[in-house]
Amino acid sequence: MKSPGKIFLFLIILLPVLGRGDTPKDKKIQPVPEPKSFVTKGSLFTGKTTLTYTARASETYIKDKTGNPEASIFTIAYLKEDVKDISHRPVTFIFNGGPGSSAVWLHLGVLGPMRVCLPSDGSDSGAPPYRIEQNPLTLLTVSDLVFIDPVGTGYSRALNNAEDKDFWDTDRDTESIAEFIRIFITKNKRWNSPKYVCGESYGSIRAALLVGELQRRFKGIHLNGVMLVSPALDVRTFIFKSGNDLTYVNYLPSYAAAAWYHNKLPQKPTNLNTFLQEVIDFTVNEYLVALFKGDSLSEKEKNHIIDKLHQYTGLSKTFIRNNNLRVMSYRFTKELLRDRGLVIGHADSRCLGKDPDNAGEYVRNDPETASNDGAFTAAINDYLGRGLKVDFEREYKTLTIEANIHWKRPASDNDFFSGFVNVMPDLAKGVADNKDLRVFVAAGIYDLTTAFYSARYMFNQSGIPEDRVTLINYEGGHMMYTNDEAFKKMAMDLREFILTGKK
Repeated sequence: MKSPGKIFLFLIILLPVLGRGDTPKDKKIQPVPEPKSFVTKGSLFTGKTTLTYTARASETYIKDKTGNPEASIFTIAYLKEDVKDISHRPVTFIFNGGPGSSAVWLHLGVLGPMRVCLPSDGSDSGAPPYRIEQNPLTLLTVSDLVFIDPVGTGYSRALNNAEDKDFWDTDRDTESIAEFIRIFITKNKRWNSPKYVCGESYGSIRAALLVGELQRRFKGIHLNGVMLVSPALDVRTFIFKSGNDLTYVNYLPSYAAAAWYHNKLPQKPTNLNTFLQEVIDFTVNEYLVALFKGDSLSEKEKNHIIDKLHQYTGLSKTFIRNNNLRVMSYRFTKELLRDRGLVIGHADSRCLGKDPDNAGEYVRNDPETASNDGAFTAAINDYLGRGLKVDFEREYKTLTIEANIHWKRPASDNDFFSGFVNVMPDLAKGVADNKDLRVFVAAGIYDLTTAFYSARYMFNQSGIPEDRVTLINYEGGHMMYTNDEAFKKMAMDLREFILTGKK
C-alpha cells in the first residue's frame, strides 16, 4: 500500500507481480564507510509546557551471517530529553507502506514534531512554498519516536553484494526491520521500555508480522501495542478479482460515503453516520447473500438489490446491472461524477480532478496523488537539509515504484494452492501470546484503497478479544490525517492509547 495514503496498493491490483530469481553474487566484499549520524536539538510548545528533544537522523548497518554489512537502514529518531527513567518512557517504531514507501507520510502528516499543512478538504496543494510548522499534538509528547525507511526507500539501501531488491519480499523486509529494532533498543538501552509499532497500509502487514518476529525469534522483544493506520492485513478485502465477492461487500459503505459527500444520492440523508450504519446493515444482511447466490438470484431479487445499490451509491441502475451488481473501485471513481466531467480520488474520495478521457473506464490521473505528493516530497527534503542538517547527495526516495512491482509474498505461501496473503492470524497469535498487547486501528471513511468497513470485518473474524482492540473511523481518506479535524482527533486518540497502556 503505497503510503501517502500513497499506496501502491493500486499497483498490486492492476499490475502483475513480477518474479525474480536469485542472482549469483560473485563480487568481492568492499569496505563500506562508517554509518553516518546527524544530531540536532529541538523544542516545541505543546500548549502547556515546552518539550525538548534530540533528533538523530542516522544510518544503521544490518549484517549478514558472516558479519558483513548488507544493508543500511536510515531512520529519524526523536528522543525526549531529561527523562529520569527510560524504562517508563515508551518508544514507538513507525513505518509507512507501499510496499516501497518511506516513512515521510506518518512522519510529517501526523506523528512527528513537524507537520506539513495541506488543504483540509482534499483539494490540490499546488506549488511550493508549503507551510511546514511545529506539531504540538505530536506523539512525542508521550513516546519517543523512530521513523524507519525500509531498504530501497528514503536513504536506506543495500550494501556490498546485496541489492535493494533482495529485501523486497515480505520475509526479508520483516527480518531486516526486526533486526534494526533489536540493534536500536540494545544501543539505546531500551530493552525494558514499553514498545509500540505503527504501520500504515502495507505497513500494517509489516507490523503484524513483526509481532511474531520480535516475540518469537528474538524471545523477549514483547510489544505493548500495535497501531495500524488504514490496515490491509487480509488482501482479500481490497483486491478486485473474479470470484472474490468479499471486496465488493466491504467497499459498499465507502462508496456510499463518497456519494453522500459529493451529493450524488437520489435522496441524501442528513446524518452521515446513521446513513452509513443503514448501508452496513444492508451490506451484511442482503447484499452479501445476493452475491453469494450468484446466477441463482431471481430477477425480482436482483432488481431489489439494484434499486438499493442505486439508492446508496448514486450510480445508475443500468451501470450497476451491467457490472453484474459488482462495481470495482476504479470504475466507481471514474463513474460517480462522470456527468460533471470529474473523477474522484482513490485514496481519498473527497478529492476531485479531471481526466483527459472522460469516456474511459478507469481514472488515468488520480487527483489525490497529485494533491499530496509534491508537498510531502518538498517538505521532507527541505526538513532533512535545513532542519535536521542531513548531508547526503543521493536521492531521498519517498516512493519506490520498483519495489511495489517486484515485491514477493511470504516464502511459505508459494505452493500451487496459495491464496491471498492474510497476516491477521499472525497478529492474533501475537496478541494471544502476550496478555498486555493491544491494537489500535484507524480507518478513513473516504478511503477507496483499504475500505473502512474492511477493518471491522477483519477484526470481527480475528478471534482477538474486543477489549484488546480500539477501532476508530475518521472523516478522511487513506491518509485521514490530511483532514485537520481528523488529524486532531487521531493524534489525541493515539496519545490516549499509549497513556492507557502504562502500568
